[in-house]
Amino acid sequence: MRCVIARYPFDLTKSGVLASMAGVAPELITGESVTIGRRRYPVKQVGEIVTRQDRRDFTSGEVTRAMTRLGFTCHPTPEAAAPAPSPAHRLTPLQTASALLGSAEPQDA
Repeated sequence: MRCVIARYPFDLTKSGVLASMAGVAPELITGESVTIGRRRYPVKQVGEIVTRQDRRDFTSGEVTRAMTRLGFTCHPTPEAAAPAPSPAHRLTPLQTASALLGSAEPQDA
């Protein structure tokens, strides 16, 4: 299949991508990813190996589009861990500074 990645045309085949990625260890996935064989690779790693170009030269969208057209399963960016719930009562900066300095709460007169 002919596709354009980083303004350069490539003739990619599913078997060619499988052969290129054979024996390559997947890197840590922090963005979009693609399943090739039994492994899940970052899209940028696949693009770098298949096109032999620097990762900064193409977008993950270009590689994702090409891999999807070849029949590989692409996955979106993994969601970040859920943020910690905010405390019910937030201290003002003055209260925080007072607590750090060890002063007691003001007493009612």
